[in-house]
Amino acid sequence: MTPTPAPAPPTRRTFLKHTALAGAALGFPAVLRAAQPNSRIQLAAIGVSARGYADLHSIASHPKATFVAFCDIDQAHFAKADADHPGTPHFADFRAMLEKLGDTVDAVIVATPDHLHALAAVEAMRRGKHVYCEKPLAHTVWECRQLRLWAEKTGVVTQMGNQIHSSVEYRLATRLIRDGVIGKVKEVHSWLAFTGNERTRLLEPPTSGPVPQGVDWDLWLGGAPHRPFAPRVYHPFAWRDWQDFGSGALGDFGAHIFDPVFTALGLTAPLTVSADHSGINRHIWPTLETVRYVFPGTEFTAGPTLPLTWSDGGLRPSRKLAQLPPELDLPQHGSLFIGEKGNLVLPHVGGPRLYPVENFAGFVYPKDIKGLNHHHAWVDAILTGGRTSAGFHYAGPLSETVQLGNVATRVALPPSPKRGSNVATQAPALSWDAAALRITNHPAAQALLTKTYRPGWAVPAA
Repeated sequence: MTPTPAPAPPTRRTFLKHTALAGAALGFPAVLRAAQPNSRIQLAAIGVSARGYADLHSIASHPKATFVAFCDIDQAHFAKADADHPGTPHFADFRAMLEKLGDTVDAVIVATPDHLHALAAVEAMRRGKHVYCEKPLAHTVWECRQLRLWAEKTGVVTQMGNQIHSSVEYRLATRLIRDGVIGKVKEVHSWLAFTGNERTRLLEPPTSGPVPQGVDWDLWLGGAPHRPFAPRVYHPFAWRDWQDFGSGALGDFGAHIFDPVFTALGLTAPLTVSADHSGINRHIWPTLETVRYVFPGTEFTAGPTLPLTWSDGGLRPSRKLAQLPPELDLPQHGSLFIGEKGNLVLPHVGGPRLYPVENFAGFVYPKDIKGLNHHHAWVDAILTGGRTSAGFHYAGPLSETVQLGNVATRVALPPSPKRGSNVATQAPALSWDAAALRITNHPAAQALLTKTYRPGWAVPAA
């Protein structure tokens, strides 16, 4: 009898495939949770300029990360990434890239404008790719929910790009609050000096112009309504001002500034949200706004509910509320935690400070808190089968809260000339049923939880 040849040693790819199949047979998600210890993670970057370049540059410094593809709709954007990683293949359409490269890609970075986050992330997760997605995770409340559900369904390792989540400053603030240094928290105020439309201040779509050579404008639009290209208005950066593409000041920074609030206090979904603002239309976000959330209380809060107030465009709470000494003022951006024993001011980004000063005389700040590399933590979790602390299980509810604030802003009443004010009358609070993904008392707001996509660009439901 001819002896049966010994099986060939498994390649990395067959190991990944067989591990996934074995997991499926045992009832686990049918994707790889941990690579071999000596494996390298092969990545593709969707969006390679600005935050996209910063993400890929940081991830590339991990000793087991290798980039095998770059995707961007603007050919001019590849130069900087190519200088670091010469010879990496280029793509314009992330769908074509994922289809062509198949299982030669283990993980992707999504750093497109907000309106394309969800589809790019879902297309990757559906194929079993681990995903690092820039904040605010997705463009609508519904999309944020789908990304969390897809991550649960596929079992991939995820991380949102709120890198300050891993900073020593935010980790220290979280520690102080959870240790009860200021007592249980009664209310929180978060603020930002930037405006929601500071890049353009345009009220209507601008004059169109020729699409630059090397830019695929149709791919840039993705599922958004078609409009002509306009130089220096949408691409490459001012898209954040526009409701069809970006998420305003709250969407841009809420995922950062709310992060230590959520982490320290164990928040999930608000009960209600309301807003007022300086005026809004269908196209751009307001110059300034105030958004008021009420959350269920947690073990770290003083009462059955917790008020959280967001303001931007230069609005912020009074220094008196924070009980600052006369020579100090609140930072331009940050959060104020009002506690039973005192207050904590957390700049964006800076170390936390405790007030009034006399309440904390002699207090010694912990020295054992260290910052982490947010990007490396994601790669390490892929290699070990672990879970990141800012994965979509956490980033989904946080981003839903951010986008709920934008819904409240879009349905808030316009400013009243009779009042002689440029700030809108506060609209009634929207009641939020998170489990049902439903605003129960405002049909127009409910309709804004999602959006209509151009044909071929719809985000699949999980």
